[in-house]
Amino acid sequence: MLRPVALLALLSLPAPAVETIRILVDERDGAVTLQGEHLSAGEDREESPFQPLERRQVTVRRGASGRLELDGAPAPFESLRFRTSSGEPITAGELTVRGDVVARLRGAKLQLINVLPLETYLQAVLGSEMPRDFPPEALKAQAVASRTYALWKKLESYGAPENMGSSVIHQVYAGLEREDPRTRAAVQATAGQVLTFELRPIEAYFHSSCGGHTESGLAALGRDLPYLAEVDCPCGALPASRWALSLPLPELRKALPGASVLDVVSRTRTGRARMVRVAPDRVLDAVTVRQRLGYTRLKSLDFSVEGEAAGALQISGKGYGHGAGLCQWGAKAYADQGWDYQAILRHYYPGTELQPLY
Repeated sequence: MLRPVALLALLSLPAPAVETIRILVDERDGAVTLQGEHLSAGEDREESPFQPLERRQVTVRRGASGRLELDGAPAPFESLRFRTSSGEPITAGELTVRGDVVARLRGAKLQLINVLPLETYLQAVLGSEMPRDFPPEALKAQAVASRTYALWKKLESYGAPENMGSSVIHQVYAGLEREDPRTRAAVQATAGQVLTFELRPIEAYFHSSCGGHTESGLAALGRDLPYLAEVDCPCGALPASRWALSLPLPELRKALPGASVLDVVSRTRTGRARMVRVAPDRVLDAVTVRQRLGYTRLKSLDFSVEGEAAGALQISGKGYGHGAGLCQWGAKAYADQGWDYQAILRHYYPGTELQPLY
C-alpha cells in the first residue's frame, strides 16, 4: 500500500512548481544549430526573463575569444537557455527534445543541456530503454525504476550544471522520437511514484537480461545495497538471454594489449566472471575486461570461452548488462504471467517501498 513519503533529502531542496531534470545531451568542439518555432533566449537560471529572437534558427559556438557566441556575436550570458514560446520542441543538432535547451562552455567544449519536466523526460527514456511493445505492467515497472534512478541522480548532483547524461552510462535518452502512446500511458499511470529504502530514493539500477539470476549490487557495481540482491528470474528460459561471440585474437590484443587468452579464474556466487586471466602472468577484474572489449560485444560477465577456431576465441554467454536490479526481459516474462508492476518491483528490489513523491 502506498503511504505518504517523508523524503527528507528531497524535501530539503528548493522545489520548482514542476519537478524538472537537467540532461547533458551533447558535448562537442564545433558549433551547433538550434531550431524551433518562436525561439526565445535568456540566462540559465530560474525566473530569468526570456527575449524573443524573431528567428527560428540560431547557431551557438565557442568563439575565438573563448566565450560563448550567438550567431557570431558575443552572448550576453555565460550560459544561454533557449525555449519556444509556443511550447513546441527544439531541435539541437541532430536531437529533437521537449523543454528548454541550455548552451554553455566547459573548457573548450560546447555543452547542450536539456531542461525539462521529469515526467516528460521519462516518456522518452522509457521508449529508449525498453521495447515499446512490452506488456503495460513491464513498462510501468520500468517507468518507476527510471523515475527513481533520475531522482537519485538529481540528489547526487545537486548544484551541478547537469544531473546526468543521455547515454547507456546513465539512462538512454533519445528525445522526442522515442516517445510513444504506450510509454506516455505507463508514465502517467505511475506518475510521481518512486521506490524508497529508509525514506530515500533507491539506486534503481536495471539491465536488459540477467540470464536467469540477478547479481548483487556489490558484485556487479561495487554498491553493497540490501535491495540489490540476487533473485531468481524467468528470463533465463528466453532465447533473448543467450548469445555467442567470435572474438578475433587481433581484436582481443587491441582492446587488451599483450593479451593472448581469456580464462575465467574466479566467479561470483551467480556464476559471473569475477577475475579473468588475459596472459600467463596477467589477471584483470572481469568488469575491466568487459569495458575494454565493449559492452555490446561482451554482453555480460556470465560467459565461458569454449575454445579457439580460425584465429578467434569462441565465447558463449547469458544475459545482457551488469545484472543488478530490474531485469527488463524478466519483467516482461512476469507481466506475461499476470504480475502487476508493484509485484515486479517488489521482486527485483526486495525490501523497498513504493511511495508517491508528488
